[in-house]
Amino acid sequence: MSQNKFSICSEIFQNWDLEKTMKYVAEVGYDAIEIAPFTLANSVTEIGAPRREEIKGMAERNGIDITGIHWVLIKPEGLYINHTDAAIRKQTSDYFVELTKFGADIGGKYMIVGSPKQRNLMPGVAKQQAWDWALDTFKDAVKVAEDRGFTICFEPLAPAETNFINTAAEAIEFVQELDSPAFQIILDVKAMSSESKSIPEIIRDSKSHLGYFHANDANLKGPGFGQVDFEPIAQALKEVGYNGYVSVEVFSFEEGPEVIATQSLEYLKSVFC
Repeated sequence: MSQNKFSICSEIFQNWDLEKTMKYVAEVGYDAIEIAPFTLANSVTEIGAPRREEIKGMAERNGIDITGIHWVLIKPEGLYINHTDAAIRKQTSDYFVELTKFGADIGGKYMIVGSPKQRNLMPGVAKQQAWDWALDTFKDAVKVAEDRGFTICFEPLAPAETNFINTAAEAIEFVQELDSPAFQIILDVKAMSSESKSIPEIIRDSKSHLGYFHANDANLKGPGFGQVDFEPIAQALKEVGYNGYVSVEVFSFEEGPEVIATQSLEYLKSVFC
């Protein structure tokens, strides 16, 4: 049996309410769900304590975990991790604190930070300057995460998506600067497919900083829906002792949520278990 638990991202279930989504995910056989806050409200500050408790209770009632949150800067508009305007960076820093509190309040353990459009190098900005600004943006949230037993996971993304931190090695260098167990990296199969290293090699090289894992295919669909072979991926995760969540995140929803959810899980269990 696999030591890993399997999760799926909530935005796949477009136009479903959260209770229905959780119930279905649990019935299919997932261990957990990963929530995109923009599907719930424009800002997590609009989600009060009673609703946060309701979401947490909803998961408990349906017998699944909430791994945490992702797609965190889609809303509200105007946030930017390494913007030239200090006021925008401060606003973004403050929102990361609020996201951390929200994620922990609903019973989650992880925040996934990709946000390619909110971290691109702006015109005329040197990479080191953007790097320093970005680190400063995360500092307060990382401290809150430490206090709440929460982990912020920064995601290296392909050059086609962003020009800021494109490899796992860069992401590791970035999170190491804050030197906190609450600041790790996430590896995503689609994103890793853009690197010159093989995916198993990236996993092995990331062993000490790997907090979370997204399963998908280079074709933007679910695991098993494309050409990526997950057998060596599962083996590499086993080798490095990763026993965390393997979470299905897709970007092409054409098969519909039921097919995506069921077939992705069947494939993952066939290679991990």
